[in-house]
Amino acid sequence: MVCWQRPAGQFGILAAIAAALGSGACLRDRTAPSASAMNSTQQAGVDDPLLARRYAMVAQQIESRGVSDPRVLAAMRKVPRHRFVPDDLLGDAYADSPLPIGFQQTISQPYIVAYMSELLDVQPSHKVLEIGTGSGYQAAVLAELAREVFTIEIVPELGRRAESVLTSLGYRNIHVRIGDGYGGWPDQAPFDRIMATAAPDHVPQPLVDQLAVGGSLVLPVGSWSQEIVVVTRTADRVVRRATIPVRFVPLVHKDER
Repeated sequence: MVCWQRPAGQFGILAAIAAALGSGACLRDRTAPSASAMNSTQQAGVDDPLLARRYAMVAQQIESRGVSDPRVLAAMRKVPRHRFVPDDLLGDAYADSPLPIGFQQTISQPYIVAYMSELLDVQPSHKVLEIGTGSGYQAAVLAELAREVFTIEIVPELGRRAESVLTSLGYRNIHVRIGDGYGGWPDQAPFDRIMATAAPDHVPQPLVDQLAVGGSLVLPVGSWSQEIVVVTRTADRVVRRATIPVRFVPLVHKDER
């Protein structure tokens, strides 16, 4: 859950909403949504009054920072982040930051959700494992990209709440389990893709073992100093590379509770 600087020259929220609705011709810059995005917003805005803020979030916080996968961007525009935050934080649902969701856990910054989703390179046929359901927001984004998502949460209250929200939103390809994600989900392995949304101090071997050949694992690794790590499994070896520095909550392991 890392916080990033907003791009220089970013316009305010009222102008952002106007740009997302396509009503501000003078705001046509690289942070503004495309014409097709604006048309979609105009058509659906009646049903979702926060849709304009979501489109502005994607344009300002995500596209402007280099995330370009059209499927990821579409998922970020579609999933209603405000449904996954506490009621008292609804006004901040599309802010450029992580937010607390209780139990010392957070919902990740939108950019990080998009960045990790793009890095994971999920395809429509893929079976995905997520470690750390939390609010359920990342699981919803992954469910827009994958055939099936299996997600594990160690905090029962969070897991049940996330499952309730995901069900109410109509997701039928997400399976929630309450338990220790460190060991993965062996009876559903192998997985084409695995993501962890909390940081262990090392890459858990059970997760590597549950990757299909050709599969990838994306997760934050480290204690105080953390970085996003991509682990790829080939037929004869495991390749690891680091990307950006981040700051996530620690991955809770049952032996540490």
